[in-house]
This record gives sequence, structure tokens and C-alpha cells, in this order.
Amino acid sequence: MKEHFLFERGIYYRTNDFRSNRQTLVFIHGLTGSSSAWLEYEKRFQADFNILTFDLRGHGKSNKPKRYQDYEIRDFVQDIDELVKHLRIEKFTMISHSFGVVIALEFLIQNQAKVESVIFLAPIFNVKKVRWARIVHILLGWAASIMSRAPFSGNAGKHIDYSKYQNTGDWNLRRMAADVPNTSFHVYVYCLDHIYRFEGEHCLSQISIPTLIVHGKKDTLMPVKNVIEEVKKIKKHKLILLDNANHIIVLNNISEVSKAIEDFVATV
Repeated sequence: MKEHFLFERGIYYRTNDFRSNRQTLVFIHGLTGSSSAWLEYEKRFQADFNILTFDLRGHGKSNKPKRYQDYEIRDFVQDIDELVKHLRIEKFTMISHSFGVVIALEFLIQNQAKVESVIFLAPIFNVKKVRWARIVHILLGWAASIMSRAPFSGNAGKHIDYSKYQNTGDWNLRRMAADVPNTSFHVYVYCLDHIYRFEGEHCLSQISIPTLIVHGKKDTLMPVKNVIEEVKKIKKHKLILLDNANHIIVLNNISEVSKAIEDFVATV
């Protein structure tokens, strides 16, 4: 894998050597994460697929815009669209995790013709359906208002070695203590507030391409019963539920998730 930087958008990304006769996989990481969350997937898939991993704006080694309004979901979508255009990718399979699913949904509404299939890992379709969401959203609006007036350096972060945090729980403080400060509390609060403002239900019924959903039965961020109900709105979907998986399936269940991806893309 080779490292690159799209200066026009301030986005760090990695690719292998693209070949015209191979499928292209584009990976979108979750909140406070980075492309380093996909390292094991890069190793597994780079021999057979064109691979694109990248750091979302405000994350990892990508630039950190300072304004709250620069973290609207449409801004992340525009970054991805410009990146795939820059790399001349015409069709690809989009693989997203958690917050990345929110971005993927908005991308599909705007650019579904560019995506041949989509994979949602531990998806967040509409966080407002979770019981405690309303209270948290009120607090987030207050926190975002304060953060927007607080000093913010906007310095780029680094890549976390996620091999140190495998088999951790949804609320593992050691992993979060590494993740959140690296992303910055400003970016964390800004993105979280925009997640709570996003309603993805209307997007699901508009998805017309093959869709795979992989979710953990022990996910405490997005209860499995919510996901089972929501995916019924997607026309061509396959749902895989992992018995001993939580929300961090990308790090904790690499073998099962990789196998699910391989089997799914083989049918597309």
C-alpha cells in the first residue's frame, strides 16, 4: 500500500497498485478512527482487489477544519466524491463502519450510480431511535456551541495502532483515551452532533444495489433489534448477525467480517 495526500481536500489516503480487471473496495472508518483500522483488511484484500482507504476530514492524518459547519455529512461525501474522481474510479464497492455508514448513506443518495454494492458494518441508520438519544442530543448541541468558541489548533493527528485494542468493549476507556484526543474533542463533538441530526431512514428505501449488513448481537451503541427492523426497508439486502460481537466488529471480528466481505463481493 502506498501513502498519498489529496491537497485540494486535505485528505490522507492509501492505495495499492490499481488494475483495470479488479473490483475496487473503498473503506470508510468510524468516528474518531482512521484508515489504520483497516490495516488487516488491506493485507487480506490487496492481492485480489483495488483498495482505497483514507482518513475522514478531522481524523488521522487528514486536515482538521476548525468550524463546526465544516463537519456536515455532505462535506464528508464531497471529500469521497472528489477522491474517487481524482483516482478515476468509476465503480466500486463501498464498505463502511458505524459513523462511516451515515456518510455512505448520504453518498448513495447523491451518487448511487457510482457504487456497485455496499457493505454496512455495525451500522448507525438513525441514532434517534435509541432511547437515550434525545437527552444526549440536547447536551451535544450545548457542547458544540461551547466548542465552537473555544481555542482549536486544528493540527493533524496520527495513526493509532489498533492491534493494541482488539477484543475491547464498546466503551473501552483505554481505546477511547487514545482515539478521542487524537481526533480532538472539537471534531468528536462536531461529528457526533451531526450524526444525531442525520436521519437515514428515508435513505434505506432508495438503495437499489446489493447490500450486506453485518452487525453484532452484543452491540450496545445500536441495538440489534433496531437494525433488524431498519434493514427491511432495503430492497436487495443480506443481514449477518454475529453472536459474540459488539459495535467494534472491525477490530474484534476481523476473520468473520473479512469472510463476509469476500463471500458477498464474489456474488456481485
